[in-house]
Amino acid sequence: MKIGLTLGKYSPFHKGHQHLIETAISEMDHVIAIIYNSPETTTIPLQIRAGWIRKLYPNVEVIEAWDGPTIIGNTPDIKKLHEDYILNKLGEVNISAFYSSEFYGDHVSQALSAINKIVDRKTIDISGTQIRKDFFKHRSFLHPFVYKDFITNVVFLGAPSTGKTTIAKILGERYETKWMPEYGRSYWKKNNINRRLSKEQLLEIATDHLKKEDQLVYESKEYLFTDTNATTTFMFGRYYHSKVLKELQELAQSTEKRYDLWFLCSDDIPYEDTWDRSGELNRTLFQFEIEADLKARKTPYIRLSGNLDQRIDKVSAVLSKFNKFESIIANNI
Repeated sequence: MKIGLTLGKYSPFHKGHQHLIETAISEMDHVIAIIYNSPETTTIPLQIRAGWIRKLYPNVEVIEAWDGPTIIGNTPDIKKLHEDYILNKLGEVNISAFYSSEFYGDHVSQALSAINKIVDRKTIDISGTQIRKDFFKHRSFLHPFVYKDFITNVVFLGAPSTGKTTIAKILGERYETKWMPEYGRSYWKKNNINRRLSKEQLLEIATDHLKKEDQLVYESKEYLFTDTNATTTFMFGRYYHSKVLKELQELAQSTEKRYDLWFLCSDDIPYEDTWDRSGELNRTLFQFEIEADLKARKTPYIRLSGNLDQRIDKVSAVLSKFNKFESIIANNI
């Protein structure tokens, strides 16, 4: 069996890395990727970086080098340090070819008694250092699945007329990024019959909302502010029909790990009685149901109350202290 090896920090995992791994896959029977922890270089957790490769290339064997050398250089001592670590990590695995685009390809391949496969990345002229300086500017070099992890998706829930749309729009403008309008509201205006939608239409709303949201993630800069989600559509479905289609229930369930921050807009602001709303009493009842649903799903949320300025300032204060990667790790423990 021909076994190929590559290694790196993959911080972040970009198209240059993809080209290198895909070259190895095309030439080898099996490919191993060693990922260094490298806390001196990146704050992106090792398991996040490893997850990118496992997701995009499920047949590649990923080895997480938590205790890998942190010193980098071209001196004999540093080279020997890395060579010994790699050999020890691989154990009795015989490497046929070592794939890289760096200076260390020569000495590492010699230590492995493997072919030195230098992969030309000139057509993908980018480095992790460049991307880390401006993820948004260089996002074309990142797979959408990878770039998604650099966007904090903030969702606003609450009954009708609790300020969700206004808050999401203003925050989008403040942070110079995208915001996702409530797709269900515009759909309802165009398609309702006697102020009702069918179960199939409600599923269509949730599905299309998620598709549009995914498109906006890739166009966003650091944050995406989302007005409602599939759980809201799910609750409207129960309001209309007492029960919903299984597919809509599954989409609502999937939101539990989709968003990074959840804000519940309180109903302590004046009710705007527009033609497409069902009255202040229903707002109160719907608000109770939304909060009960969040608690039942054990979804951590932050309540927003007071006037719009107070609500927006609170969101900004939370964002200033929020670290998405720390949240991802915490949610996976």
